[in-house]
Amino acid sequence: MNKIIRREKAILLEFTNLFLHCVGYFPSHYFRRFFYRLFGMGIGGGSTIHMRAHFYNTFNIKIGEDSIIGENVVLDGRDKLTIGNHVDIASDVMIYNAEHDVKDPCFRAVQAPVVIEDYVFIGPRAIILPGVNIKRGAVIGAGAVVTKDVEEGIIVGGVPAKQIGLRDVKDLNYKLGRAAWFR
Repeated sequence: MNKIIRREKAILLEFTNLFLHCVGYFPSHYFRRFFYRLFGMGIGGGSTIHMRAHFYNTFNIKIGEDSIIGENVVLDGRDKLTIGNHVDIASDVMIYNAEHDVKDPCFRAVQAPVVIEDYVFIGPRAIILPGVNIKRGAVIGAGAVVTKDVEEGIIVGGVPAKQIGLRDVKDLNYKLGRAAWFR
């Protein structure tokens, strides 16, 4: 009986993901935000999710205020994903909180929450892996693969991501502003 219930939940989740995938092609932030919130995603005021975003379980995804999620971003909600305020996530970024344990003979799934604090910038095509915490004001360079925590105000880049600089601004208090209407 448990197997049947798990299977039904999985099918329902797949149909939800398909529906939200289709919603992601509609060129209106207001329309998309309405349905993303309806399906359990927490989205703070002034935040936008650009077109063609992909999700795995919206109920575990929380986005703060005035954050921008770029086009074609993957947000994994199989475990908790928390994105803070004034976070700028560029296009094609992938944030995962589940992966397979390649050393396990059964190739079991492993999950760990991801936390992205306030005023973080994540460059295009970066990949964030499960269990990572990105602290306030950190910058993730384009194409970086982040496998470990990133401390406050640190700039990282590369594969795997390593420190390449410091963000010298100490008093971060900017607003990202409005996103383009039809993105």
